[in-house]
Amino acid sequence: MKSLFLLLFACAPIALFGQTTTTETTIINGVTRTYRLYIPGIYTQGTAVPVVFNFHGYGSNNVEQEAYGDFRPIADTANFIIVHPQGLSVNGSTGWNNFGLPAQAQADIQFVEQIITEISNTYSINSNRIYSTGMSNGGFMSNDLACFLSHRFAAIASVTGGMTVLHKNACNPSHPVPMMQIHGTTDAVVPYTGGGAVGFLHVDSLVKFWRNFNQCDATPIFTAIPNLVTTDNCTAEHYVWKNGLQGSSVELYKIINGGHTWPGAIFPVNGNTNKDFKASTEIWRFFSQYSLQQLTASTTETANDETISVYPNPTTNQFVITVENPANYHLRILDVTGKQVLFQEITEKKTVLNVNYPSGLYLYEIQFQGEKRKSGKITIN
Repeated sequence: MKSLFLLLFACAPIALFGQTTTTETTIINGVTRTYRLYIPGIYTQGTAVPVVFNFHGYGSNNVEQEAYGDFRPIADTANFIIVHPQGLSVNGSTGWNNFGLPAQAQADIQFVEQIITEISNTYSINSNRIYSTGMSNGGFMSNDLACFLSHRFAAIASVTGGMTVLHKNACNPSHPVPMMQIHGTTDAVVPYTGGGAVGFLHVDSLVKFWRNFNQCDATPIFTAIPNLVTTDNCTAEHYVWKNGLQGSSVELYKIINGGHTWPGAIFPVNGNTNKDFKASTEIWRFFSQYSLQQLTASTTETANDETISVYPNPTTNQFVITVENPANYHLRILDVTGKQVLFQEITEKKTVLNVNYPSGLYLYEIQFQGEKRKSGKITIN
């Protein structure tokens, strides 16, 4: 598969872009790491622009991913910077360390955080509009960033990638994470049905995890994508779960009879490539809806003519609730299994609680005269 891709890549015509492409180096824990930057021609210093991280798959590299999952023509008109990080050797091939214990991914996550810091020092970056996508192993990496570096990312997308059970169990975002999954039902590398030696999640289970985390609608909006190219031997279905917390959503493009490929790509890599839509176009359409500021906006709400504020979120050991008139209010905190860990009356306009619970995600409800008036999620680090 790799050899075929390299041959096609070498023989493909080289497009000329009005832009700058650079290769940068940085050092993480004594290890030299590299990444490519694509700066569109319309970029102007002083005008803050979005950033899209685009991660290559296992056994590939950032130059191939730049051409295969190509966002450059979109960046040229939408004006965003593209980062193509380069993976290190993982079990003998280049990639991202997302298949073992979650702690093993830490070096790659530090690499990404350092890239953000470095490009922010050089270019005008909109820190509220940083996104991540990737192919295969790069899709796993994007899910890990949503789980373990969520305070930097406004949305993610995964093409033929996913998440392992171990990483899902450790996933702990600090805010709702809009997520798009694109996956073929006959993907032979990362099967749609999951499984394998490292415990891939079933794609439907991955989507369910994110829509539950974001508290999206249980029923999706379904669209059958028009079968414009019948010779690609596959069709596409589009599912959208809307109305999540802070306006978040989850989307799935299910490619019926699709392989381990990037829809719309010109390179045939591994199985049927859907030609009815372009993954890069749809991913940017999805990303462009979201900002980190929107997803981490103040949780202040009005209930029963009262203004209720809950902060900070995430927190370490204290949880503050302010209510103008606290009479008849109660607080309830539950863990992710639904087990109640606290239930108490709110008696002060400002209540400071010590929350010495294990790190993780918790649910809270604020009740007025026994009726739920406000609820949400809080992360304890």
